[in-house]
Amino acid sequence: MRTTVGIIGAGPAGLLLARLLHNAGIDSVVLESRDRAYVERRQRAGILEQGTADVLRAAGAGERMDREGLRHDGIELRFDRTRHRVDFPALTGGRSVTVYAQTEVCKDLIALQLREGGPLLFEAEALAVEDAGTDTPRIRFRHEGREDVLECSYVVGCDGFWGVARKAIPAGLSQVFERTYPFGWLGILADVPPSHDELVYARHERGFALLSMRSPAVSRLYLQVPDGTDPGAWGDEEIWDELERRLETADDWYLRRGPITQKTVTPMRSYVHEPMRHGRLFLAGDAAHIVPPTGAKGLNLAAGDVVTFARALVHQQETGSPELLDAYSQTCLRRVWQAERFSYDMTTLLHRAPGATPFEDRLQLARLERIASSRAAETDLAEGYTGFPFG
Repeated sequence: MRTTVGIIGAGPAGLLLARLLHNAGIDSVVLESRDRAYVERRQRAGILEQGTADVLRAAGAGERMDREGLRHDGIELRFDRTRHRVDFPALTGGRSVTVYAQTEVCKDLIALQLREGGPLLFEAEALAVEDAGTDTPRIRFRHEGREDVLECSYVVGCDGFWGVARKAIPAGLSQVFERTYPFGWLGILADVPPSHDELVYARHERGFALLSMRSPAVSRLYLQVPDGTDPGAWGDEEIWDELERRLETADDWYLRRGPITQKTVTPMRSYVHEPMRHGRLFLAGDAAHIVPPTGAKGLNLAAGDVVTFARALVHQQETGSPELLDAYSQTCLRRVWQAERFSYDMTTLLHRAPGATPFEDRLQLARLERIASSRAAETDLAEGYTGFPFG
């Protein structure tokens, strides 16, 4: 089997890349180790930056997003029982974000790929990327019980942190930058309408809390918990009681409660692998970088990576110049590090570290009060949250 671009992974990055290449007349094959049902139900990110939503629309994958997604023009910060709304359009020249779950993005892109695009092989496990440093890279994979080889002009690894793509970059060329946080997020899905019409980020002396949503009828909420927490150790009423404590305000706002349908714990870490390219192998998304979820950047960074690659490949085919492909890693990493900085700032702003001192507590409150009282500080947050430019 042969193609121009071999794509490992049918998450939002791999699927969006396949769509962008199809629209540009460039053939690709997508290999996904899981079955279609798994890909379409795995819960991940739910916030699309302005740029990600615009790219999906331009790619022809935005119809259902625009019909069912929830446009949000701001977020609310809570601290010391006070509330402060950050108005995105007023601070960024009209930019906003869209609440639309990764599961739904994947469903839309899978349907388009199967109807119009190149091969999308589910239960096709990539075993190795070979000859990445040459002009003829190959993906060795297993599908329907037998091994096969996909010969490519380019390979893009969208196969996540545990995938095989990054392993094909020689260790001597790799640099890794990472930070592990001593807490995680206990997340729940609940069949109850959201208690606020925008996301609420709360800093509390007992720890961080986030009020989010998946739809007008389904709430998504999070609590900061110690690293390694077992989600089953928390009872439903215990979770609601703790959310109510951390999200409380001095006015008449109240938290709606309902049946909890899912509990998970998400670890918190920052990770960057440099470079994001070796020869004709290109890394995208979690294969190259991970951010703590506080800044809602993971899916959006992955989208930026594949947009950068698609533009560079189209430029090479139209002009014969490899300049943009050669600059892929450097171009992506500028955006990646800004997103890492923003996610780190949001995480340290809102989470109470184990053993935090009264001095550190007061610094957090001072930072939040600065955002609430300074248009410049508020604008920096709004620009980061709605997204850094692609490419």
